[in-house]
Amino acid sequence: MGLFNNIQGDKAIWAVVALLALFSFLPVYSASSNLVYVVGNGTTTGHLIKHALLLFLGFGIIYGVHKIPSHFFKGLSLIAMPIVLVLLVFTLAQGTTIDGANASRWIRVPLVGFSFQTSNLAAVVLMIYVARYLTKIKEDVITFKESILPLWLPVFLVIVLILPANFSTAAIIFSMVLLLCFLGGYPIKYLLGIVGVGMLCLTIFILTAKAMPDLFPNRVDTWISRIENFSNPEDTEADYQIERAKIAVATGGIVGKGAGKSVQKNFLPQSSSDFIYAIIVEEYGLVGGFVLMFFYLLLLFRIVVVANGSQTIFGKLLVLGVGLPIVFQALINMAVAVELFPVTGQTLPLISSGGTSSWMTCLAIGIILSVSVKREVSERKVAEIDDTNPLEVLSGQL
Repeated sequence: MGLFNNIQGDKAIWAVVALLALFSFLPVYSASSNLVYVVGNGTTTGHLIKHALLLFLGFGIIYGVHKIPSHFFKGLSLIAMPIVLVLLVFTLAQGTTIDGANASRWIRVPLVGFSFQTSNLAAVVLMIYVARYLTKIKEDVITFKESILPLWLPVFLVIVLILPANFSTAAIIFSMVLLLCFLGGYPIKYLLGIVGVGMLCLTIFILTAKAMPDLFPNRVDTWISRIENFSNPEDTEADYQIERAKIAVATGGIVGKGAGKSVQKNFLPQSSSDFIYAIIVEEYGLVGGFVLMFFYLLLLFRIVVVANGSQTIFGKLLVLGVGLPIVFQALINMAVAVELFPVTGQTLPLISSGGTSSWMTCLAIGIILSVSVKREVSERKVAEIDDTNPLEVLSGQL
């Protein structure tokens, strides 16, 4: 009981996150049979234990992070940003290829032996960094020229380093940064200019990749084929995943086939990660699918409540910056499974099997809970801490 007494923050968010994590064991255990009997990788019990361990560590992250006073994240983001950029450069420099396509998304941590997807960490750190900057200039007259180096250069670098291997993640990060800037009061005319520059840079990248295919092997072709398959479905290998996902959704009916009774999990690649929502609908029907969606929308509602209840501008922007991408990613994953969106490779937060994506979701949730904690902190004392100096922020005493 001592541990539960130390749990602080929004109880509804704690409950939703715990329920999603507990529910995830059923579809992960069921869908992991694809990895065991089709791919020949491990055992179903082994995958379940691994998933349990990852979630246990994830909740450890939530608990630890929610104990950190939220204003400390200002300075931490300044320290973490250059570290993240170095990690992204190192990841991209590996030049990993899967099926002939650039897939430099992971780095292997020495000694520990697990792979780490650096773009997930970069997304969280960047949103905190942007929230800090928007808070800093809240009372100032914003000019585009003055914001190029401190705001848009880090955003540009992060997206450019992620884009070659993971277009969908880069697009989500860019969209979330634009949304946060809009909510933070950044002038719309400047945001439209940034969108235009972003489209121009993407066009240049595509043309460069097509002209020099050895630079980014098959990556652009993969994007184009996914969009073409979405807009004009054909009986091709590239369309195989979405067709199996649609069969799973269609055969699930209203109440589903029952836990563990999915048929398509044996044919659908990535059934325990990218397409786990299709397996959930097949086994638990439309009822299960809508209940799961309800919990994500409830999480969104509580995120907005926590943001609205924060006493500082940074707290409000921080919660929205790290919280909205979780729900946005969940909705994208669901939309892909029912063919409302092209295949993106995005996992279902807190449900899909996978390590670093779950941990970064837990990191974001811990930050949200940190803001939701009503600490007896003097607003004057917090304001006196210079948030542009990471050392002063870290040394500030409560």
